[in-house]
Formats: sequence, structure tokens, C-alpha cells
Amino acid sequence: VQLQAFGGGLVQPGGFLRLSCAASGLNVDYYGIGWFRQAPGKQREGVSCISSRDGSTYYADSVEGRFTISRDNAKNTVYLQMNSLKPEDTAVYYCATVRPRLLRVWVHLGANIEYDYWGQGTQVTVSS
Repeated sequence: VQLQAFGGGLVQPGGFLRLSCAASGLNVDYYGIGWFRQAPGKQREGVSCISSRDGSTYYADSVEGRFTISRDNAKNTVYLQMNSLKPEDTAVYYCATVRPRLLRVWVHLGANIEYDYWGQGTQVTVSS
């Protein structure tokens, strides 16, 4: 199983970025896919996740209304569109698998966030 996240970069406050997560060797009919982030000196934070079965999406309160998660099953790729970025969104962003039973609570697990597989992170820096 391999997850590859990319698309990070440096952007000014109010700007946007789109992250991509390409999955291979994964049972996409079982796992959901989520994004979590970690900033220096802070604990991991679940950002968003999406079900593989019905496309249900879930967001942390901190990104609700600004971020949109989507997936292209034909490409085994999940996207995170990030709009109206704020300096506090600065972090390394990771994509990871999410077990179906955890989808509804995953973004609220904080430091106890769980995942079976994850990819290398991609740095997002929001600064003027």
C-alpha cells in the first residue's frame, strides 16, 4: 500500500491550494481516505475525510466552509481543495486511510487519530 501526497507550497493569506493524494495497492472499496496535519509543536489534527462507499464527507470545525474534500475513484486519488487559507493552516499535511467505523469521528480524535496507512507529508505554508 502506498499513499503519495503532493501539492503543498507557500501561499499568501486568503489564497488557495489543492492537495492530491494518490493511492495504490489499496482496497479502495473498504477504506475511506482522510487528511490530517501537524504543525511544529502541536499535536496532529484531523482535517477532513471521505467515505469510499457513499462519498460522505466530514470536516474539522476549523476548516468547515473553506476546505473541500473529493475523490476520483477511477484515478484512486483524493483531493483537498483549500480556500481562504489562514496562517494557522500552516502545517505538514498527510493523507491516510480511515476505517469505515471511524469516519464520523475521525476528524475529532485529535492526538488519538488512527490510520493503518499514511503517506509522506506535504508542507503548506500560509504567510505574507
